[in-house]
Order: sequence, then C-alpha cells, then structure tokens
Amino acid sequence: MYDRLTGPAEARLMKKIRPRLMGEVDGRVLEVGIGTGATLPYYPADATVIGVEPDPHMLKRARAKLAEQGATNIELQQHPAETLPFGDGSFDHVVFSLVLCTVRDQARALAEARRVLKAGGSLRVMEHVRNDDSRFWGTMQDVIAPAWRWFAAGCNPNRRTQQAIEDAGFRFEWLERTRIGPGTPAIYGVARRA
Repeated sequence: MYDRLTGPAEARLMKKIRPRLMGEVDGRVLEVGIGTGATLPYYPADATVIGVEPDPHMLKRARAKLAEQGATNIELQQHPAETLPFGDGSFDHVVFSLVLCTVRDQARALAEARRVLKAGGSLRVMEHVRNDDSRFWGTMQDVIAPAWRWFAAGCNPNRRTQQAIEDAGFRFEWLERTRIGPGTPAIYGVARRA
C-alpha cells in the first residue's frame, strides 16, 4: 500500500528532488530506511550504496526493484536506524528520505547517522515536517497523529524534524521547503556535522 500512497507525490515532486539529493553522491553512501526502493534508480553507478530497512516486507519489495534495475553497486540489509552495524566514520554520505517520521527514536537514529558519517561527509534529507506556519494544519497533524501512525506504518506527521537534525549536531549547508500534500510541508537539503 505504501507505493500507492506515495505514488502521486513521487511522480509530481520527488522525481525532481531525488536527483539533487541522491544523484550528486559519490564514494560510500548509506541510505537509512530504504523502504520499498523508490530512491534506487537515482544513485550514480560509481557510488557504493548500502541501504538499510528494518521492515522485512518493504525490504522484500526493495530487493525486487533492485533486481529489476540490475545495479551491482547497491546492497540492501535489514537493520533499524537506531542501531547501525557500521564503524565510526565509514560513509561519505548518509541519506534519509521520508523515514525520520517513522523511526522509533529520532534522536538516536540521527546520532547513529552522525557516528557513521566521515568528517566532512554530508547528511542528505527529504522529510515531511510539522506545519508550524499554520495553527490549523499543525493542530490537524497533532489530532490525526495516533490514527495516522497506525494506518501509515508508524509515520508521525507532526515531527519537527529540521530541529531534531540541528539538535543532533548538524548544520544545513542548504535547505529548501516544499509541500507534499495539503497542509503538509516538507524539507530537503544537505547538512554537515557542526
């Protein structure tokens, strides 16, 4: 159901943003929460990519997409964002794409990303966030949050993810805002360790 829910936003918006976030990477790349593999076609062939995903059903779909794509530079593994089995400073880039809304412990997931990122490496994010520009929409996100978490595989529609990223010790090199749905703002950009 996830691909059907995200399909319209993927076709309208993500296909414009993903080349900028994933297409400009090189070296070793870790994508945390690869989901069903929507990002896979955007990675350059000369980057070495490891995608982790805790959900076995989503990972199965991502593996099927990877097999169709035939990319040999991408490896998929089953791990949660909060306990990454990689050494300190082992990646040039860490990517989060519509996943920080679902991780159980956002601060821990971001601390792990910071840990595995090389000095000078980039954190690349595309995330929907709480609507703090509109009292109405922000309140609506708060009201629907419990039902939405159940319906949308743990998604928290009202997280202040930009603030969480900055609180985790990152500073944005560039950051843009957009909307992925009615009243639903999103951020995308590149940050580095402060």
